[in-house]
Amino acid sequence: MTMMPSSSLCHGFSSSSGSSPWQNGRPASQRFSSASSTSSASVAWAEERNSVLVSDVGDSDGDFEDVWKPQMKKRVARKQPKTVPVAKHPRKGSRKDSDGLRNQKPPTSDLLEAVKTAKSAMQVVVDDWLEGYKQDQDAGFLELINFFIGACGCKGIVTHQMFKTLQNSEIIQHLTEKFDEDSVKYPLAAPGPTWKKFRSSFCEFVGALVCQCQYSYLYDDFLMDTLISLLTGLSDSQIRAFRHTSTLAAMKLMTGLVRVALHLNLQKDNNQRQFEAERSKGLGHRSPERLENLLEKYKELQEHQEEIEGMMNAIFRGVFVHRYRDVLPEIRAICMEEIGIWMQNYSTSFLTDSYLKYIGWTLHDKQREVRLKCLKALQGLYGNPDFVSCLELFTSRFKDRMVSMVMDREYDVAVESIKLLTLILKNMEGVLTDTDCESIYPVVYASNRALASAAGEFLYWKLFFPECEVGEASGKEQHHSPRRNFFFLLLAFSMESELHDHAAYLVDSLWDCAGTQLKDWESLTGLLLEKDQSLGDVQENTLIEILVSSARQATEGYPPVGRVTGRKGFTAKERKTQADDKLKLTEHLIPLLPQLLTKFSADAEKVSPLLQLLNFFDLNIYCTGRLQKHLELLLQQLQEVVVKHTEPMVLEAAARALYLLCDPEFTFFSRVDFARSQLVDLLTDRFQQDLEELLQGSFLDEDEVYNMAATLKRLSAFHNAHDLTRWELYEPCFRLLKKAVDTGDVPRQIILPALTLIYFSILWALAHVSGSNSSQQEQVLGLKGKLLTFCDLCQSCLSDVDSEIQEQAFVLLSDLLLIVSPQMILGGQDHLKPLIFLPDATLQSELASFLMDHVFIQPGEPDSDTKDAEEEQAQIEQLHQRRRLLAGFCKLLLYGVLEMEAASDIFKHYSKFYNDYGDIIKEILTRSRQINRKQCSQTLLLSLKQLYTELLQEHGPKDLDSLPAFMEMRDLARRFSLSFGPQQLQNRDLIVMLHKEGIKFSLAELPPASSSNQPPNLAFLELLEEFSPRLFHQDKQLLLSYLQKCLHLVPQSSSNSWGPVVSYCRSLRSQENGAETSPQQHLQPKRRRVEATSKQDQEHFCPPEEQSLLLSSVPQTPTLASTTVKGKCSLWRQKDEEEDSASEFTESQIPFGSQKPKRSCPEDFHHSEHSHYGPGLGNQLTRLSLMEEEEDEIVIEESNEEEAGEWKDMDKHPSSLSSHSSFKQQRDLLDSAEADGDDF
Repeated sequence: MTMMPSSSLCHGFSSSSGSSPWQNGRPASQRFSSASSTSSASVAWAEERNSVLVSDVGDSDGDFEDVWKPQMKKRVARKQPKTVPVAKHPRKGSRKDSDGLRNQKPPTSDLLEAVKTAKSAMQVVVDDWLEGYKQDQDAGFLELINFFIGACGCKGIVTHQMFKTLQNSEIIQHLTEKFDEDSVKYPLAAPGPTWKKFRSSFCEFVGALVCQCQYSYLYDDFLMDTLISLLTGLSDSQIRAFRHTSTLAAMKLMTGLVRVALHLNLQKDNNQRQFEAERSKGLGHRSPERLENLLEKYKELQEHQEEIEGMMNAIFRGVFVHRYRDVLPEIRAICMEEIGIWMQNYSTSFLTDSYLKYIGWTLHDKQREVRLKCLKALQGLYGNPDFVSCLELFTSRFKDRMVSMVMDREYDVAVESIKLLTLILKNMEGVLTDTDCESIYPVVYASNRALASAAGEFLYWKLFFPECEVGEASGKEQHHSPRRNFFFLLLAFSMESELHDHAAYLVDSLWDCAGTQLKDWESLTGLLLEKDQSLGDVQENTLIEILVSSARQATEGYPPVGRVTGRKGFTAKERKTQADDKLKLTEHLIPLLPQLLTKFSADAEKVSPLLQLLNFFDLNIYCTGRLQKHLELLLQQLQEVVVKHTEPMVLEAAARALYLLCDPEFTFFSRVDFARSQLVDLLTDRFQQDLEELLQGSFLDEDEVYNMAATLKRLSAFHNAHDLTRWELYEPCFRLLKKAVDTGDVPRQIILPALTLIYFSILWALAHVSGSNSSQQEQVLGLKGKLLTFCDLCQSCLSDVDSEIQEQAFVLLSDLLLIVSPQMILGGQDHLKPLIFLPDATLQSELASFLMDHVFIQPGEPDSDTKDAEEEQAQIEQLHQRRRLLAGFCKLLLYGVLEMEAASDIFKHYSKFYNDYGDIIKEILTRSRQINRKQCSQTLLLSLKQLYTELLQEHGPKDLDSLPAFMEMRDLARRFSLSFGPQQLQNRDLIVMLHKEGIKFSLAELPPASSSNQPPNLAFLELLEEFSPRLFHQDKQLLLSYLQKCLHLVPQSSSNSWGPVVSYCRSLRSQENGAETSPQQHLQPKRRRVEATSKQDQEHFCPPEEQSLLLSSVPQTPTLASTTVKGKCSLWRQKDEEEDSASEFTESQIPFGSQKPKRSCPEDFHHSEHSHYGPGLGNQLTRLSLMEEEEDEIVIEESNEEEAGEWKDMDKHPSSLSSHSSFKQQRDLLDSAEADGDDF
């Protein structure tokens, strides 16, 4: 006898035992009716599971391009059968009617509290509930129902009477009425660790419930049947809490059933093997009784599996098919996460194209968390080589989408997509083409480290790992070949990417997967020191950069500049590894560093990074390892490098390296200090000789100028890192600069380093003075004299003909002024008070003039045909230099060195130079307002006045408002107005002051009485119009009165008919017809909700200009609806979705609910509010509170003085108070009606 194999989900089920409705004596068609009037999600699956086939969603053809059959209709509840089927298993416990007991409300369940506190294991909680379920089946099941209802945050409960008499939809409608506004923050959406723990416990409880019932109550035709029916009905509710919680429970229930089905499948296989083994025995050894028992056992397992598959089929078709495209992203994410688990655990049934397509379609979801769940689900599938054969069609269909997600705007999604592609690369050979891989390679240079590291791992497995494996398999005779192959491949990739200057980012990207190879410093230095090498100049530079970057990464562990890890520190194990790597690096490179410097000493690009290696050495090894001879060689090479080069980067690296060695704690300090003194003596003697020749008036040829400039550059670089005060370099440099200012005969190449040298001399002197509180007064006064003298020199250089000298003088002067500002004496440094220096008006004027001449200039644009990469790079560097100059001036403003009025020269260029300096000017504007709001507002007005005066002087008063420059001024005024933000009450006095001062300026210069001309500044009123929307209604009336008073002083009788006056008055009167916003309207509590009213209501209650301030972040509110009745507006109604319809889900347009619907029929809002709700939903506020809410709140911070002033104003304007109270009454009515537009 041959046993039939088990059926799978994709091929339907055989007949099974009947099922029962919730209560005996009730028609099944009534008990399992739909929970909602618009969807067929809740079905009487227990009656029809024997006839419903999963082949509707199965892989009948496996073609992703085909959509679900459009002729498929919605499933409806079947009619009551003629005979009620008999339950296969007798029900445990008594079901006798006791109406007196059942009409009472069930006692408060401790099940929800037990799951919330999680003091006991969920298995224990389920066992305790099962004990009660055995005693009274109905009471136990009601406790389970109320647990799920309570987990939704609903205060309502299901009583025995409701359970006995009401239908499913009626019960859910009743629960909807009980779901009032106090239950908005339901447990799954509530913040805090308590509710996060509750979610975990809730999921664990559902899983434990299935596990504990898998041998008993899972097949009693009551528990799971009715529970699935309830969850299916709740998952179709428009109440987000019901939908979210029931979907999570149903998906976890499905996951538990999948595990049970997998266990049953294993039992069936074992049983069939036992049966075949027993049947294969001879007739004398075969046991007919055992064969019969095994056959009966097999039939029982087959029936159980069919029942389980029927349950899974009902959950999948009743919940998943509808909720995987729910409007709530959390629900969609739950569906994607769970279907991935089903595919991994029960691949024989779920790992088919008919289920994979749901994940493929959802890869296009607009919400980050949903896409993330899809990618993680696919990672679990592609990570198993056994599943690869089942994923070929899916991969060919959705590969392009997975590759395109590498450029996802969400970094974590892009990271997971690259990890997924790495798994595809490992387990599916030849699937990813070269074009696909080339789109991932540049990501190794991304600023996000997680993304770059994922791309680095992909790069390693694609390019480096195969070659290295081949090299390692070649034998011991080529022991170093694999590592050398790695570096050659790394060089080739760096050269082909044309980003070889960013080797540090490439090393950081590869560090997690190829750190061992990158720390092979023996191979690296061997390649660099090899005599018969074929490396080019660029390749050598790249190898040195890789060497330095790997040393930095191994010893410090921090990523390159601009790439952030988000980690705050290292573990003890990581610090131990770094210390070991540092020791290994030092021991290897100490003998080789002098050799590398000797070989590459003539190349500045190679010497500079090699000198940086000392930053990563453990310099104590020079003492403990008796390596003084290598130190001598290093000092010799350092001196040779300094003498050979004049490039700033080389000199700074050499000075830094010598500074690291000049630590007094080292035993070799005296030797290093002697070498430093020798070097500085040599440079100083050269400088003194050249200076005497220059001061004596002798002419210096080009070589002499070059030598003197080179010497000054070397001294300046070393004076930056070392204290060279004892060589007294200030006096000779001052004499040199004095002659340069007086005669102008000193070349520019000499002046620039001389200025820097004096600057460092002053800073070292200041460090000596500030380091001791007992400094003599003479030292302070002497330093004061040097400081004033240097400032005069810099001020003179600001007017030099050479732009480089001007910029250098400006940078040094702005830095020095910041150092000697009043903040210098903070922290107990009162003895430095004589050194405080504030620039006079002349110096401030010259600094501002320099800014206008060198920063706010329009660079010439070269022709596009002749413009090459070098010119573009030069323009970028010039822009960076101008930004540095502007930042230095802004720091002087913020620290009070310059008057705030000086910022007007910056603010007036805000609009014109927004692309170049917009971020800097915006920051200085924000900081200035934080320092002094009134003074900042006055400075903004001053900027507009200056611009207007300049335009007036250039073009005259005629047709001024038609000029393009005037339009730019209006745009600038608009930007200034927006910079005040939505805090109208805090800025009230400032805006009124700005208007009054602007009116005074516009009427400051009046024409003669006999003239008919308007005042020349009158067009300035058009700029003030941009600030009118920031005014309160009462202030507008006061400003109108003030303007009329000012106009009475104008001799012309036609002053009221002038165009700017009429336009300005219109801006102040534009809202008199509506209910105006007044200061009293802000006298609400500190924190209140922003009303979610219709657009018509907002326009009626709030002026149009102020809507952008009050409700700018509030989404449009969809129509209100309940669980039972839908609104009439078709755009606001949730459409009935075909279960097997997938025509909407295409690669180009995926209509997930994340898109907000447009409000095309707002008039239906009022109609449905009064006409479309059934009598059982209570009053209006109850109906409003049925909808799901997400509150956006505006915090209005008011000071006590502002509140007191507002109450005074309220007494003055009783009419506005009455309008405010009417406004407030209507607003408060809708306070609880904030609906989330994303959920519709």
